[in-house]
Amino acid sequence: MKKQLFAFAISSLLSAGLCAQSQEETIKAVVTEATENSQLKLLAHQLLDVVGPRLVGSPEMKQAHDWAVKTYTDWGIPAENQQWGVWKAWDRGITHIDLVSPRSVSLEGMQLAWSPSTSAKGVEAEVVVLPEAKDSLAFQDMLSQVKGKFVLISMPQPTGRPDENWEEWATPESFEKMKTERDALNDAWNARIKATGYSSRELPKILEKAGAVGVITSNWSRGFGVNKVFSAYTDKIPMVDIALEDYGLLYRLADYGDKPVIKVVAQSKDLGEAPTFNTIAQIKGTEKPDEYVILSAHFDSWDGAQGATDNGTGTLVMMEAMRILKKVYPNPKRTILVGHWGSEEQGLNGSRSFVKDHPEIVAGVQAVFNQDNGTGRVANISGNGFLHAYDYLGSWLSAVPDEVAEIETNFPGAPGRGGSDYASFVAAGAPAFNLSSLSWNYWNYTWHTNRDTYDKIVWDDVQNNVILTAVLAYMASEDEDKTSREQIVLPVSSRTGEQMTWPEPRDGTRRGGLED
Repeated sequence: MKKQLFAFAISSLLSAGLCAQSQEETIKAVVTEATENSQLKLLAHQLLDVVGPRLVGSPEMKQAHDWAVKTYTDWGIPAENQQWGVWKAWDRGITHIDLVSPRSVSLEGMQLAWSPSTSAKGVEAEVVVLPEAKDSLAFQDMLSQVKGKFVLISMPQPTGRPDENWEEWATPESFEKMKTERDALNDAWNARIKATGYSSRELPKILEKAGAVGVITSNWSRGFGVNKVFSAYTDKIPMVDIALEDYGLLYRLADYGDKPVIKVVAQSKDLGEAPTFNTIAQIKGTEKPDEYVILSAHFDSWDGAQGATDNGTGTLVMMEAMRILKKVYPNPKRTILVGHWGSEEQGLNGSRSFVKDHPEIVAGVQAVFNQDNGTGRVANISGNGFLHAYDYLGSWLSAVPDEVAEIETNFPGAPGRGGSDYASFVAAGAPAFNLSSLSWNYWNYTWHTNRDTYDKIVWDDVQNNVILTAVLAYMASEDEDKTSREQIVLPVSSRTGEQMTWPEPRDGTRRGGLED
């Protein structure tokens, strides 16, 4: 009997050693494939250069979904586009804006998303500043001034230099003087808008109704040459955003009485409605196929540029991680599923719809790993309010190579309520974690801007995130235990004095930008 027990013990030790060796070899294979056979630049070229930005409802969005399915299929990973709704269909086309008087020069600017087009010949008209009125009644009397004109509705920035540039070069007195003057301008402009009786979102339609031929904004992002580009609020006339430098030129010409005239050619197309999708690909589990490790990244973007860091880089990380896992770990214990979500930018719509439509997958979630905030290497992970997240996530992280895992953790943390697609799963009680990146000036320079382009990608950091994601997915899949979903007891809100509650699941908007 003792000999049998001894033999069993030796066998167990050998098995443990083989498992440990197998884990070590698999992680080494992940690192080798990621560093020596990276496909990141090829994928980035295909997605960002060839397809381009991915505004929900645009032809480019559908092209991106189809490209992803084909790419996964070529890798031997089953994939499909799952429709979850419809959206206003729109094709940007080309925008061209020229100052034609008192001198000629082409201006930097573009239509806002879903803006109405001009005729093929374009629209040529004088530019005026939003009328300044003492109150809403006076504003109504002044609205006739905008008829047949382009109207400037954004504050003219006094400087196009970011604050850190001023801080580096200006005297302290000059820097403070600039900020004081800018604050005063901002207060005065806000008062000007308030006096109209409308919000900045309501004003474009009011100006359209009054006979304006176009509306001009400049949404500066506090960096050199950077504007944020969102959506239009007009129904029939073009709404364009113009770079700070050229917007300031137009404003000064109008303000000094030089009567600037511009010509705008905006060749967008209203295409009715288009289906909206999530692209889903899976490497099927061999032992626990109904339990899921989900890799998550939203696929859509705003279309001021290429959508490179929001969220091209997150998309690349998840695709490359899936490619590597298929090669070095083709028979996972649990199913590894990747979700490329549509319309995150308008309110997590793709992932919320997926959670609503697939309760059986949500019930089987082992972990969700989401990446969304730029090109930087992952530096922070929160337990998102799952009481025992440290026990399993900490164990998985311990297997990540030291040179990759310079990560601050916050356990148990608090449940994420928005911001990116992990929150859709957290609300449904599934353990979901955001792989939060270093900034690289993301918020000012690339988040939703006209400078979110291929050249802003930091390849070493993205490769770092691929290795991290692939190893976490491998470890989560191999874990002997199902992850705990026990939630922390949330504190009393200092604002309301009431007990805080876990976020509730919400369905996605299934008809976007369309009248019912």
